[in-house]
Amino acid sequence: MVCSSMKRLLGTAAVALCLVTPGGAFANSLSGDYLAGRQASFDGDIQAAATYYGRAVMGDPENPVILERAALAEISLGDLERAAGLASKLVGDGHRSQVAHLALVAQQANSEEYQALINLIEDDRGVGPLVDGLLTAWSQLGLGDMSAALVQFDELSDQQGLRNFALYHKALALASVGDFESAAAILEDAGTGGMQLTRRGVMAHVEMLSQLERDEDALTLIDTAFGPDLDPGLREMRMALEDGAALPFTHVQGARDGLAEVFYTLAAALANEANDEFTLLYTRVAEYLRPDHIDAILLSASLLDEMGQPELAVKSYAKVPEDHPAYHAAELGRAAALSDSDKTDAAVEVLQKLAKTHGDQPIVLSTLGDTMRQLERYDEAIAAYTQALDLFEEETVSQWFLHYARAICYERLDRWDEAEADFRAALNLNPEQPQVLNYLGYSLVEKQEKLDEALNMIERAAAARPESGYIIDSLGWVLYRLGRYEEAVSHMERATELMPVDPIVNDHLGDVYWAVGRKTEARFQWRRALSFIVYGTTAEEVNADRIRAKLDVGLDQVLAEEGAPPLQVANDSSD
Repeated sequence: MVCSSMKRLLGTAAVALCLVTPGGAFANSLSGDYLAGRQASFDGDIQAAATYYGRAVMGDPENPVILERAALAEISLGDLERAAGLASKLVGDGHRSQVAHLALVAQQANSEEYQALINLIEDDRGVGPLVDGLLTAWSQLGLGDMSAALVQFDELSDQQGLRNFALYHKALALASVGDFESAAAILEDAGTGGMQLTRRGVMAHVEMLSQLERDEDALTLIDTAFGPDLDPGLREMRMALEDGAALPFTHVQGARDGLAEVFYTLAAALANEANDEFTLLYTRVAEYLRPDHIDAILLSASLLDEMGQPELAVKSYAKVPEDHPAYHAAELGRAAALSDSDKTDAAVEVLQKLAKTHGDQPIVLSTLGDTMRQLERYDEAIAAYTQALDLFEEETVSQWFLHYARAICYERLDRWDEAEADFRAALNLNPEQPQVLNYLGYSLVEKQEKLDEALNMIERAAAARPESGYIIDSLGWVLYRLGRYEEAVSHMERATELMPVDPIVNDHLGDVYWAVGRKTEARFQWRRALSFIVYGTTAEEVNADRIRAKLDVGLDQVLAEEGAPPLQVANDSSD
C-alpha cells in the first residue's frame, strides 16, 4: 500500500490506475477479445492481455476503455511506441487518461522534445506532482537553460516531502554539466536524506569524488557503505581508484538520461510501497528512455518474476550484456525465473555456466548449491558450498548459512559426523540462529543423542520464533522423546494450530496423545496425518505404513516390533 505522502506526490495512479469509464454505451461494444484481455489482466498474463486488447482495438478503435487497457498492457510489455500510438488516439478523441499521459510524456522525452514535454505538463497532462516537477527541471536543462533548471529543483525542494528527491536530482544535473564540486556538496549534506545512500546513489557520488581527485574519500565511502564484500561493479570501481584512475561520471550524461533517472528513482522508491504492476510502468519508461539503464532492467525483471511472469522476466534479464559487471546478478535472476517456469534443467545449465565464468562470487556458488540441494543432488550441492566457503579468507557471520546448507546435505546423505560439524560451525558464527538450532536439535532428537542439549537448542529456537510451526513441533517432539509427555501436549497442539494440514505434525500429536493415554484422539490425529499426505512431496518424509500400523495395533506394539524403548505407563483417559 502506498503511504499517504507518496500518493500525494505521484497522484492517484500510485494507488490504482484510473481507467476511463465511458458509461453504458460501452456495453454494446463488448467482445470476446475484450473479455479475454480483461481475464488475462486479472490473471496477470501481460502478453496475453496485450494480444487480446490489440485485437479488440482493431474491432472497436473508438472505444476509450479498450484503447486505454491496450496502452497499459503495451507499457507493461515495454513497447512504449505502440502505447504512445494508442494514447494519441485516446487523447485526440478528447478523453483524459493518466495512462495515456504517461505514454505521451515518455514519447516526448525519448524524442528530446523538451519544450513539448513542458507544454504537456503545463496543460495538466503530466504524470504527478513530483514526477512533473523533476521532468520540468530536466527539460529546462535539455533546452540549455541550466539556471531555470536549478530554480525548478530548488522550488521543488521547498515543497513538503519533495526535498530528498529534488536535491538528489539537482546533484545529478550539476554533475552532468561538470560541476562536480557543487554536486558532491549536495550529496554530502546530511539534510539530503537517504537518496544518496542507495547503491546507485553511492556509486554516483563515488564518481563525482573521483572527478574531484578525492580518491581517498571515494574509497572511504565505498568501504563505509558496502564493507569488504563487494560485487563486481563496486570491486571494479575500488580497484580503479586504488590504481589512481579517474572514474568518468556515467550515471547521467544528459537531459534524457536525467529524465530516465526520474522514473527509475521513483520506481526504486515505490518498490516496497506500491503494487508491482504500477512500479513496472515506471521501470519500463526508464528502460525506454535509456536502454542501457541496467538497474532499471534488473528491477523490471525482478518485478515481472514477482508478478508471476517468469518468461517475461527471463527476457528482461537476458538484456544485460555478458561484459557488464551486473551480468552475474542478471543470470542469477534468469536462473530463478527459469526455475519458476518449471525449466529446471535450463536453470541448472545457467548456474553451472555462471559458476565457470563468475566462480569468484560466493553468491553464484551458493545459489548453485541451493538449487542442487532442492533437486536432492546433494553431492553436487556440497561441492558448490565448499567452493563458496573456500573463497573467504576469514570467517564472518554471513557464512553461517553456507555451513548450515552444507550440513543439511551431509545429513541427507547420512554423513552425520560431517553434518554435525557444519551445524556447529554455523552456530559458532551465529549462536542464536533459530533455523540451525532447530535443525540440529531435532536431528539429535531423532538420533536419540544429547537430548538435554537438543532440548536447550530447541527451546532457544522457539523463544526466537514462537510462531514457527516447525520449531514448536520440534519442541514438543523432544519433550516426548525425553518422556515428558504431559509437557509435550500443549506444544504439539500449538504446532498443529500453526500447521494444521502438515502430516508430520499431526502424526507427532497422535503419538503424544497416545503416550498420555488419549488413544481415541491419537487415532484421530493419525487418520488426519494420512489424509494430508501428498504423494510425490510429503510422502517421502512421512512413513504412511507405520501410521497404518499404529492405527491397527497401537503405538506400543509398533515400538516393540521396532525394538525401541517402551513408552512410560500412562493412564488411558479416553478409552
